[in-house]
Amino acid sequence: MKATVATLLVLISLMSTAMGHMALLYPKPRGGYGTRQYNGHVHTWIGYKDKTWKAKFPCGGFRPGPETKLKAGQVVAVRFAASSMSEAEMRTQPKPNGSKRRFPQARHGGGTCEFSLSYDEGKTFHLIGRYTRSCPDAYYEWTASILPQYYHNCADVSIEGVKNGKLPSKSIKIVDFAGHQQGVTAPGDNADDLGKGPSRDEINANLHGKWD
Repeated sequence: MKATVATLLVLISLMSTAMGHMALLYPKPRGGYGTRQYNGHVHTWIGYKDKTWKAKFPCGGFRPGPETKLKAGQVVAVRFAASSMSEAEMRTQPKPNGSKRRFPQARHGGGTCEFSLSYDEGKTFHLIGRYTRSCPDAYYEWTASILPQYYHNCADVSIEGVKNGKLPSKSIKIVDFAGHQQGVTAPGDNADDLGKGPSRDEINANLHGKWD
């Protein structure tokens, strides 16, 4: 079977139980730390606005960024930023550890993460992974609020696969900003400090073609 390389977006969207500030570290997102567009707003929710920035859907309004090369079927070690991480740690992205050292977090209960692919700059989405209550990594940055918010980070990736490969047909859930259903929250895991991570059943389902 002939291999082909397609350039697309890998997107992560988050529906939280409380307002959280989230940002991808790896794959490096549009507007992420270390990119030319980095302005400290990659962690804001869609619809956020201040004097200098308005976060738009999709991708927070950031332009295409650095490309990460992946292979079809590869398990991607997604990383998120924690507010307690130093600049050196943001650069080196140390591996998660569950023993003596970890990055302090304020998760405020967790939420639901969806991972998807888009070949048309965020007009349509193909769901490739969903984790409820807790996302599959411990690097989070959260702040407290009672308001539901919707987060959307995009990373430009090049995936080496096979010609005429099939994409999942199911899309992501898009909520909590203008033109979409408002006031939506997702069940969390009720952990403020360190989540237990997704269930083994969800991990197995996402790794074995649940959304195909």
